[in-house]
Amino acid sequence: MASYPSLKDRVVFISGGASGIGAVLVQAFAEQGARVAFCDIDEAAAAIVAQRHGARFLRCDVTDVGALKAVLGAVQREFGPIRALVNNAGNDQRHALEDLTLEFWNQCLALNLNHHVFAAQAVAPGMAAAGGGSIINLGSISWMRGRPNLVGYTTSKAAISGLTRTLARELGDRNVRVNALVPGAIVTERQSALWRNPDEDKKFIELQCLKYRLDPGHVARTALFLAADDSDGITGQNILVDAGLAQVSVMG
Repeated sequence: MASYPSLKDRVVFISGGASGIGAVLVQAFAEQGARVAFCDIDEAAAAIVAQRHGARFLRCDVTDVGALKAVLGAVQREFGPIRALVNNAGNDQRHALEDLTLEFWNQCLALNLNHHVFAAQAVAPGMAAAGGGSIINLGSISWMRGRPNLVGYTTSKAAISGLTRTLARELGDRNVRVNALVPGAIVTERQSALWRNPDEDKKFIELQCLKYRLDPGHVARTALFLAADDSDGITGQNILVDAGLAQVSVMG
């Protein structure tokens, strides 16, 4: 796999880094020699990830914007400017429209959208002063496919596309790049425990252009490229890592 010299000693912050895609992101950046800090609410899982990869863990619920800003400030005071921000935290809890409440809707937006905005706001000045940086927002192809029973999640993830394009324009003159990394059907421990089975695997493989299931490593390797100087001409983009699932779904 590729090695990115520009990531060595670069300060990277990842939200939701204790499990799933987030934990693999922590590992991938740490293996590049980056100085990695991450937040999560699962302290037990986070402690294992932090120890295993030499990363700095700070407990934070990203729906508490004040707490998130405090954590980002603490990281910058300890390590210096955050040069790569990966807004990964989220939750795709299923919910039918008829069961939706205003409280649950607001929670969906807080967990899957709001923190992207305010984390970017918190790190952008330091990035600019340091010469630039990369903000990576984790999207999802679920909104492109119109997946049912996920209206709060898909609405949040669709909004990330617009947010990314606007921030790319607003921060571009400060050499801050902003892209959305948009995963497809990624096999994680949570997905396997809740929804994965042979029939689901068969369905996704039939719909994808590439005939194998994707794992968090596929997402992490793309994040490394977007955070490194090698991608310095890319901003304002939706980068799909979905084995062609969205393409097949739209064409079909």
